[in-house]
Amino acid sequence: MAISRAQMLKELLPGLNALFGDEYTSYDDEHAAIYETENSDRSFEEEVKLSGFDAAPVKNEGSAISYDSAQETYTARYNHETIAMGFSITEEAMEDNLYDSLSARYTKALARAMSYTKQVKAVNPLNNGFTNSFQSGDGVNLFTASGDGVTGGDGHPLVDGGKNNNRPATATDLNETSLENAVIDIAGFKDERGLLVAAKPRRLIIPSALQFTATRLLETQGRVGTSDNDINALRNNGAIPEGYFVNHYLTDSNAFFIITDVPNGMKHFQRTALETSMDGDFDTGNVRYKARERYSFGVSDYMGVYGSPGSS
Repeated sequence: MAISRAQMLKELLPGLNALFGDEYTSYDDEHAAIYETENSDRSFEEEVKLSGFDAAPVKNEGSAISYDSAQETYTARYNHETIAMGFSITEEAMEDNLYDSLSARYTKALARAMSYTKQVKAVNPLNNGFTNSFQSGDGVNLFTASGDGVTGGDGHPLVDGGKNNNRPATATDLNETSLENAVIDIAGFKDERGLLVAAKPRRLIIPSALQFTATRLLETQGRVGTSDNDINALRNNGAIPEGYFVNHYLTDSNAFFIITDVPNGMKHFQRTALETSMDGDFDTGNVRYKARERYSFGVSDYMGVYGSPGSS
């Protein structure tokens, strides 16, 4: 008895899905080192930043207690995008028994395409955050500092009139001094009312060109580039406790970034997990296979990340 097209598709789909899954997971989820991931059940997500309260005052005996009120400072919005692609194999290719070889190659190529797009979109805020091409919810560049001289920059404004800097005012390359200054800048982060948040670095995110520099800075016992017997303070102090992570999708070979311990910083919302399906086209006789996913990447609290574009 001849096998029906529907039965053939039913039998072939598990094998294609397994091949797709193996290939997709062979590419590292490099965005995981940058983002907190949450699920979403809406077409978009919004996260509101609250100002918090001022420092608590002393209450004198018999006096009334002081009351303060928080306020909304800005809203970060995440619009989920649908990423989808597919391929088809002609009826003639099926007849000529070319299905196995073509489907294997096409399925691997589709998995790579889906993974590539996700990683490129994930790193977009870092690649474009030093200009007004990508701004945080407070309406300024994601990475900015007072006096940086960049359009859309000049620091993140606070309710109390102050500013936070999450980049050096003068762009610097990755070295001992710039990394130490970054740690100091992060420790100086304040909330909207001007209270220190005691932020600390967690991990360094770098392009592949800086991996050897990062190794020398974070993993050698002595200071880099000196003949003295000084200790490597960055390593000895555990200044970057989780070490460095290479991201191959960063477009600037001199830029570096630090993920801090401030919660709700860089956010990845997963609206619809990756799914695949296959069907047959009655008119053409072709077999079609597709993959689809919905997600968004962005930032809720800019204090979750620090960056330098490098000096060149």
